[in-house]
Amino acid sequence: MRVIASSIRKGNVIEQDGKLYVVLSAENIHPGKGTPVSQIEMRRISDGVKISERYKTTDQVERATIEDRDYSFLYEDADGFHFMNSETFDQVQVPKDVVGNAAPYLQENMTVKLSMHDTTPVAITLPQRATLEVVETEPVTKGQTASSSYKPAMLSNGVRTAVPPHISTGTRIVVLTEDGSYVERAKD
Repeated sequence: MRVIASSIRKGNVIEQDGKLYVVLSAENIHPGKGTPVSQIEMRRISDGVKISERYKTTDQVERATIEDRDYSFLYEDADGFHFMNSETFDQVQVPKDVVGNAAPYLQENMTVKLSMHDTTPVAITLPQRATLEVVETEPVTKGQTASSSYKPAMLSNGVRTAVPPHISTGTRIVVLTEDGSYVERAKD
């Protein structure tokens, strides 16, 4: 499907010169003088090479047909990440570069959306939030309840984040999978 370059967004898949590219960032630039352009950074799906392209905002770009399907995360090994289709029970292996920054937040049996082009996984979308345990943080200091300052904490997936002073080691918390920021104490 051909679309104008200014409508391309992060996560879209573009077909160019017979190869598929996933868009990492897309920015429309409107200089004071001259023609507006779309600056698009993308990664070639076949080998992971990153490229940067500049199109006039009115140029036509071929957007690949992508189908989103629900998959359950099974396990990770040296070959990549393994997922199972919840309806057909088909298993698919996803390369590490497709999963990218989402890897630390994957938990066994977590349902994710895999964007597929034919049978090739091109992108992954995690649930918005994940529940993790705090494995290391400074001890709770009495009398600091009114303070709005956050303290550093290490989570069970190895990611560092900032938590409120009342959170102690062993507490389960909810974080945003997009950036790892603290949301709330887990209710379970």
